[in-house]
Amino acid sequence: MEEVIRFEDAAIFQRDILVLNGIDLVVKPGEFVYFIGKTGSGKSSLLRTIYADLPLRAGKGWVAGFDLTRLRKRQLPYLRRKIGIVFQDFQLLSDRTVAENLLFVMKATGWKDKKQMKQHIEELLSKTGIPTKGFKMPHQLSGGEQQRVGVARALINQPEILIADEPTGNLDPESSDGILQLIQEINRSGTTVIMATHNYRLIRDFPGRVIRLEQGKLLETPQTMEEENITENPDNLDNEP
Repeated sequence: MEEVIRFEDAAIFQRDILVLNGIDLVVKPGEFVYFIGKTGSGKSSLLRTIYADLPLRAGKGWVAGFDLTRLRKRQLPYLRRKIGIVFQDFQLLSDRTVAENLLFVMKATGWKDKKQMKQHIEELLSKTGIPTKGFKMPHQLSGGEQQRVGVARALINQPEILIADEPTGNLDPESSDGILQLIQEINRSGTTVIMATHNYRLIRDFPGRVIRLEQGKLLETPQTMEEENITENPDNLDNEP
């Protein structure tokens, strides 16, 4: 399969509420795709369906070679290893150091060799720009540093797809830019990136393919049109929480 994500006539539900219908989507390896849309437009629900946190109840869908309509519970860990997820609120374990946060995920996903684990943690912290922070507790880090740990955690199993759900929502502009620069570097190394955001400035400064979620549909938005919209409305945010 040439694409890493494909949906055909898919319906996306949040509990029993239909939020997106008739969805057709193809994402190819190495793409950088933004999902934009107002609060309640279905961005997070679509992302959660991609990483199989929500079931695909109608239509067809494939992610990283897995058929979402036929996905069995025992297959879920194998799909998740091909997907790294970065959350808005970091979701770090507050009672463990940065290194221990990464170690926890490594153990949970089958890593055994202690020497390899230690070396990989050092590589991840270096790659994400926080090489000296392994011994720190999350509360000792800035928001931007905590999110870098979140990115490092998402990269543990060298995923094919990186999903970032409002990764800069709790960050100041300078920290936001640092996270986007990091995610773009990851994308340039070949990882497909899907990012939900309401921050149009980031789309202007870090261009990518833009898909708008509106009135239950996906609308492909030409980058030039987005740039014009941003130029005219530099503070045009959708106030997504």
